[in-house]
Amino acid sequence: MLIVNTETIPGQTITEMKGLVSGNTIRAKHIGRDIGAGLKNLVGGELTGYTELLSEARQEAMDRMIAQATSMGANAIVNVRFSTSAIAGGAAELYSYGTAVVVESA
Repeated sequence: MLIVNTETIPGQTITEMKGLVSGNTIRAKHIGRDIGAGLKNLVGGELTGYTELLSEARQEAMDRMIAQATSMGANAIVNVRFSTSAIAGGAAELYSYGTAVVVESA
């Protein structure tokens, strides 16, 4: 599956548009990560626990988007975007979306 954040794919021709596809996940903070992040805030630096949490959430949202595109018969997703939003105290949603298409080599 080709996935790009552009409207076209160099060397490929879009032959069919399947439609909008999306994937999302909602993740909550973990008490262990919160304690580690609180300590890290005192000295500065990357909050690796949160970096890992967001990376996992991004991959899960993309996997769900890809599964939806595959079920529609697409072999690529163009114009992919990500969005986040706060859901409740300590929980956030990561949402990915794009347009499922069929492409062929030009």
